[in-house]
Amino acid sequence: MKSPFFAFGQTLPDYAVPVFNERAVRASAGILFVVAFAAFAQALMLGQFQTTQVFVVAFVIEFGIRLFINPRWAPAMIIGQWVVRGQEPEYVGAPQKRFAWGIGLALGLWMLYLLVIERSIGPLNMLVCGTCLLLMFFETAFGICIGCKLHDLLRPEQAQLCPGGTCTYTPPSGAGGHWGQALVLVGFVAVMVAVAGWVKQGPALRGMHHPGMHSAPSQPTGNEEERCRVPDFAKAMGHETIWKQHNGCL
Repeated sequence: MKSPFFAFGQTLPDYAVPVFNERAVRASAGILFVVAFAAFAQALMLGQFQTTQVFVVAFVIEFGIRLFINPRWAPAMIIGQWVVRGQEPEYVGAPQKRFAWGIGLALGLWMLYLLVIERSIGPLNMLVCGTCLLLMFFETAFGICIGCKLHDLLRPEQAQLCPGGTCTYTPPSGAGGHWGQALVLVGFVAVMVAVAGWVKQGPALRGMHHPGMHSAPSQPTGNEEERCRVPDFAKAMGHETIWKQHNGCL
């Protein structure tokens, strides 16, 4: 069905409000989550922020197109729609998505200012990035739109066409499981803790690891001390030890 170039959601005769295909929305959230997680991990572990800066710009463009032009022209939505093209659409209300994506754009603009324009790094960046990752993960993994939940709390009108019918569905008692399943989960966690302790106490892996990895470090020279001087950004993030590990200084 054709839609105007500037629009927010599809207008279909069977629905009282504009709608989106929830399958495409979740697919696009998953795409953004994977790229964001990779960029975030690179910045966290290696101290390299270029990928994160590029992603922040792409993120702002993505959500700017969604909110001010038409979500069907947003790159991640285009890919997501193509990926799920063979699945029957599950339509959800567009108004609550506008609110949720507005939160995403606000977080993206915040990161754009901090990381791209000011080139500033620190705990605040970590908080914003972590929030974005959390929102996208819940959307793609569980189909839970946290921003939509906030929409329901802050707006007087009741949202319509929620994912999974949560606007009107009341789960029966015990739908989330029972005490027996909880015991299985606790037992599984206990076994994994024991396995982690056993692995930690075991011998080092053989094969591709460098033979000098566990050798005693030599006394650093003057040039070595300069090379291993921890930069300010790593100190600001509290990652001095991680930076030294990744640069062969420990």
